[in-house]
Amino acid sequence: MKLIPLPAFQDNYLWLLQDGQRALVVDPGDAQPVLAYLEQAGLRLEAILVTHHHQDHTGGVDALRQATGAKVWGPARERIPEPVLRLSEGDAIEVLGLRFEVFDVPGHTAGHIAYYCADTAGPQGTSSRPPEAAHPAGGGPAPDDGAPLLFCGDTLFSGGCGRLFEGTPAQMLSSLDKLAALPGATRVCCTHEYTLSNLNFAIAVEPRNTDLAHYRQQCVALRARGEPTLPSSIALETRINPFLRARVPAVAQVAHAHDGANENDAVAVFASLRQWKNEFR
Repeated sequence: MKLIPLPAFQDNYLWLLQDGQRALVVDPGDAQPVLAYLEQAGLRLEAILVTHHHQDHTGGVDALRQATGAKVWGPARERIPEPVLRLSEGDAIEVLGLRFEVFDVPGHTAGHIAYYCADTAGPQGTSSRPPEAAHPAGGGPAPDDGAPLLFCGDTLFSGGCGRLFEGTPAQMLSSLDKLAALPGATRVCCTHEYTLSNLNFAIAVEPRNTDLAHYRQQCVALRARGEPTLPSSIALETRINPFLRARVPAVAQVAHAHDGANENDAVAVFASLRQWKNEFR
């Protein structure tokens, strides 16, 4: 399996997974980059996976469906261009011979879902990035090693999380806890290149976090070469992402110092961090 982040708009990634003949794409806000890649690589698009209803994730769905006949899967409780096969937590689908479990992860939007594949090992793996580009700070595994795969939309970003447009801090913290409990080697396929901005905030929260400082250096180098910082990994994010660290005493204490948040209340700490990030420059 080959995992490709197709750039779109200003900072989106349309994740494409392919086996040399067939492909799936996640959150195609724009059809053109997908169609161009399919033609160039000689691939047949079999599936479109949608995590939530925002236009930059759904804008290309109709055009791709009409051009390729691909099936569309999406959240049960959000407005997605029909026809769509509706999914919620507990469901699973099989695409390209891989089994994807579905998680409900409300917070960014009310009906947001994520797709998790526990085993992506194929008979012939090809990497979209050389293994040395993986993140040694916490374990961004090489893209062809069969490691678990998470398509998380705008719920979890590297070093950050999505804004709470429709959900509550308690919902988003619960969603992030669910994702943080996945195996550490899980590749985190976020849909925006927000990493450096997120890490600047994370360093303001945890200036003494050496893993965070090292990871930021790696990401600066990647972006200087025009390469994506993604995928990240769950192991890495639990070490550097403040929104997965609301229960870490040092993070809770900083939130309390910032706005008086109750450092013994993880939801209050998370809410403090999210509001702080909203205003951070």
